[in-house]
Amino acid sequence: MINRIRQYDWKKYNFSLLCVVVTLCILGVYCVRMAGGTDKGYSLMKGQVVGLIFGLFIVAIVSVIDYHFICQFSIVYYIVGILLTLAVHTPLGTDNNTGTYRWIKLGPISFQPTELMKIILIITLATLFAALHSKLDKFSSVIKICIIAIVPIFAILTQPDLSSSLVGVFIMCIMIFIGGVTYRIIVPVLIAAVPVSIFLGWYIQIPHNFILHGYQYNRIQAWLHPDTYPNADNLNWQQNSAIKAIASGQLYGKFIQDGGKGLESRTYNGVGIRESDFIWSVVGEEFGFIGCCIILLLFAIVIFKCFMVAKKAQDYLGKMIAVGVAAMFMFQVFANICVATFIFPNTGLPLPFISNGLSSMISSMIGIGLVMNIGIQPAKSSKEGFTMRNLNSSENSDDEIGLDI
Repeated sequence: MINRIRQYDWKKYNFSLLCVVVTLCILGVYCVRMAGGTDKGYSLMKGQVVGLIFGLFIVAIVSVIDYHFICQFSIVYYIVGILLTLAVHTPLGTDNNTGTYRWIKLGPISFQPTELMKIILIITLATLFAALHSKLDKFSSVIKICIIAIVPIFAILTQPDLSSSLVGVFIMCIMIFIGGVTYRIIVPVLIAAVPVSIFLGWYIQIPHNFILHGYQYNRIQAWLHPDTYPNADNLNWQQNSAIKAIASGQLYGKFIQDGGKGLESRTYNGVGIRESDFIWSVVGEEFGFIGCCIILLLFAIVIFKCFMVAKKAQDYLGKMIAVGVAAMFMFQVFANICVATFIFPNTGLPLPFISNGLSSMISSMIGIGLVMNIGIQPAKSSKEGFTMRNLNSSENSDDEIGLDI
């Protein structure tokens, strides 16, 4: 392992990506502090700082461990991840006073296995894509990929956690599209997906359907019919309050005006779960329109750099891991902000690096560590047992990963 580390191309270590991530995390520390208010602001801030330090430690470790070695145990991660996701239904599960059992509690520590499952899904699918790289022109290969992805997605859906399950679906779709699946398969699937999507869009609006839980159905109806649906004001109060908070930030934000000293008068004090799912309401009021644009630019840089690492990856496996990480960040940023601005129905997803939550921070930092490791991989001679090959090569080096299909 030490010899392997010495051969890394350290000149390509992506410090710029790490700096952008740290900047987002520091902004998250401030926003979480403000969201917590005078009662629990400092305790939340300390937890966020601990998460940042621990996250950087994780990046340092993961970025130097060869991702080929990590992927050799993808089946183990996959099984353990599913078992942990389902364990929320056992006595180990807890709802953290939210009404939905999405956490596992071990003594004083509780964590959300769904966040870890997102990274496990990326690693598993990347390994599977590598094993099937020469067979992606066959419909059976796509079926295998979908089955492997659907099992953990369904496990997440049973919690219930619709938003995180949609993250898994999006990751799978992006990896299929970029992974090289032939258009002879993609086009017929898309054609068939249109009527299915229309049917599902109609079906979920039927009361007592078998897809959505009651509260999910009510949220969607209140979002679609905010003026006529019974109790819509109560169902939409988080999003309506978040919009008012974001609007009150105006162009420059209130942080420029008072340096964060006017905490008691902040509009986002009336927003529920503002330290996590609705952290964008804090961002909007504190930093204004210009600050929101800058933070969106920082997220765009993170996602763009992940895709660039994928483009320059030394092999197909690295390419697919980086694509999966980029897809995860892309969906979560988009969905979190759309919920806070009432573009989407109310659903819970953390904003990477900014929302409070150790599980989300660890998952995001593992993703960044993997991407950075992919970027510094060297070309190795055949004497060392593994040879990196150009992505356009007809030979598939990733078949050596060891996943039998």
